[in-house]
Amino acid sequence: MFHLTYEFKLKPTVAQVIIFEDWLEQCRRVYNWALAERKDWFKSRSCEINACSIRAEYIIPASAPRPTYASQCKGLTQARATIPALKAVQVHVLQQTLKRLERAFVNMWEQKHGFPRFKKVGKMRSLVFPQMGVEPIKNSAVKLPKIGWVQFRQSREVPSEAILKQVRVVKRVSGWYAMLALQWDVSIPDIIPHGNPVGLDVGLTNFIATSDGLLIKRPKFFIDAERKLKLLQQSVSRKRLGSNNWKKAQKKVALLHEYVANCRKDWHRKLSHKICNDAGMVFVENLNLVGLSRGILGKHCLDAGFGQFFNILEQTCFKRGAYFQKVDARKTSQICPNCGTETGKKDLSERTHSCSSCGYITDRDVASAQVVLIRGLAAVGHTVKMLGEGKFIGIPVKQESPGF
Repeated sequence: MFHLTYEFKLKPTVAQVIIFEDWLEQCRRVYNWALAERKDWFKSRSCEINACSIRAEYIIPASAPRPTYASQCKGLTQARATIPALKAVQVHVLQQTLKRLERAFVNMWEQKHGFPRFKKVGKMRSLVFPQMGVEPIKNSAVKLPKIGWVQFRQSREVPSEAILKQVRVVKRVSGWYAMLALQWDVSIPDIIPHGNPVGLDVGLTNFIATSDGLLIKRPKFFIDAERKLKLLQQSVSRKRLGSNNWKKAQKKVALLHEYVANCRKDWHRKLSHKICNDAGMVFVENLNLVGLSRGILGKHCLDAGFGQFFNILEQTCFKRGAYFQKVDARKTSQICPNCGTETGKKDLSERTHSCSSCGYITDRDVASAQVVLIRGLAAVGHTVKMLGEGKFIGIPVKQESPGF
């Protein structure tokens, strides 16, 4: 199976917007109700038998099972029979809300995420329609269960041979958007290493440095918009909390944040295509992005968006038929790519790599990218050959068949 997600901007009517807003609020209440049920069950088991709290304690029978997705779906069915507001919402949309909560608890247990939190008014921003009818897309419109046809701005053609599996309706400050999850009943073979190899090193001075010597400066999207953002936030602080003018000022702040995020993503996509134009293999560092975001330069690392760029680059490599792989990032700036000698740590102000053993001199970031390239070629079973002037080529290792 092959999956792709197409994003389009919706053009709903006023009545459809009211329905979307009401359904989001009902989903928020269902999410909080299910979270409260699970939280009460956990708290009732958090104290020892002989050491209960003096003030208050949660008392739930010991025989009561832990709330799960299946049990809460049964409770949702009972609630829909007595609450008209819930009955007006499509049942699968509410069940997807419970599934979202179940996924949050799984991430807490398996990926060490935090305990799920209650959602305030306006914090639920998406609806999921997991089951679509026959021919759900026609004439730049998508047919949503219980809502009907909703027009959208069709910026590109939707493949007719694909099956629409689900639709996610997302609310943003700039409008409503639809995420169409498409599925093809085909098997895509894995991309094998081939073609021209390229190693990438990311940084804050130069956003990327390639093993071929290309240096691209880092655009400061958030830093450039910080002064305007400060003025808009000051305007919000002067308004009376909850007033119409306060809401208008808040919307301006949100629009600026969305504009910065869109500019960053657009630049990442264009850069990823530029890298894949002449590359058959792309190797990047496997960085600890969480650790970088918590450091002294965390704001600048988050503004650069290294994690988003790596994800977009991997998707672009897949679409363009290029091989993508992450390699070990340790000591890439301390090793000479020409002779392999460890040169020791460099200060951040030292921007030139100069090897005392072989005399190889190049830009510091380019040398790191060349080390990444050498490690990547070794990981895919290619031998490395230097052509001079800092250019490398990977030669596949021939597998000799054993003689019998």
